[in-house]
Amino acid sequence: MKKISVVLMNLGGPTSLDAVRPFLFNLFYDPAILRIPNPWRCLLAKLISWRRTPKALEIYKKIGGKSPLVEETKNQASALELLLNKQKNLSFRVSISMRYWHPFSCEAIKEVLQFNPAEIVLLPLYPQFSTTTTQSSFDNFYKELDRVGVSKSIHLIPCFFHRKEFLDVMEEEIRVHYREAIPYGIPRILWTAHGLPKKIIDGGDPYQKQVEYTAVLLEERLKDMGDFEGVICYQSRVGPLEWIGPYTEDEIIRAGKEKTPLIIVPLSFVSEHSETLVELDIEYKNIAEKKGVPFYGRVSTVRDHPRFIEGLEDMILETLSVKKSTPTFCFKEKDLCCLNHLKAYKSQRF
Repeated sequence: MKKISVVLMNLGGPTSLDAVRPFLFNLFYDPAILRIPNPWRCLLAKLISWRRTPKALEIYKKIGGKSPLVEETKNQASALELLLNKQKNLSFRVSISMRYWHPFSCEAIKEVLQFNPAEIVLLPLYPQFSTTTTQSSFDNFYKELDRVGVSKSIHLIPCFFHRKEFLDVMEEEIRVHYREAIPYGIPRILWTAHGLPKKIIDGGDPYQKQVEYTAVLLEERLKDMGDFEGVICYQSRVGPLEWIGPYTEDEIIRAGKEKTPLIIVPLSFVSEHSETLVELDIEYKNIAEKKGVPFYGRVSTVRDHPRFIEGLEDMILETLSVKKSTPTFCFKEKDLCCLNHLKAYKSQRF
């Protein structure tokens, strides 16, 4: 029986309050995040993590003293492994690899090598491709493989913002919130995603285009729902640099002035964590209430919804050529510009 390892990759999060500061240091020490050479990157990462720790501690105290992201990723991995192992003549093991806190890539690789698979599939749980997330995860995994001197056949899945199953789950809950919001007026849907510094996007990172396309695909699906307005916006900005906008917080304030009901849809997250449970559900909701927003509904992340897990399974089987790919719509190369990054990446690796 052929063995296949699948590695689900994500940002990670502190598993205790003591882990908050080292988690922040690891985040800002990533050369994909702070794009300056050492020793300056190390020094700046230490400074930023030291300055941000008190605020971050308060955030994590509000959600039980740790991030739920690792546990949610484990749940996704368990559900996916159970589904994949219904395939004949194939044996799957699904591991998880976090970028900035345990389990790191080195820990995931140890588990993978114990399984001794014929092939490995790397699947970052970032719907939209970015050099700061997806590519950083790939780079780190390959670096750790090189360190232990292991060579394996590896398949990369770069993005899934366009996948039917991913969109299905969000569409289902948006319709529920729409029915709740419509008595307060024509709703405005805020398609919110994690922001990035504008200079990273200007450097060719495809993330913003893919976020916008995710919103376009969902709006197309919701045409029969009734009247609504959709606005793409970005949250979680830090530091003095100019970030892509408009900012989610500003859009909430505007909705308050206009007395417009809001439906908040996080497009770039598949698990609940501080940016959803604290930023969206507490901080932004408080702003909405203070500014007079008549309705504030937040769509959940897809988590381990069976439909989403089925979509992950389909992507993996298509990548392994076990299942024929059936695109949900026709792509143009410019719409999948992450493929250009992936081609360049593969040419460097192989």
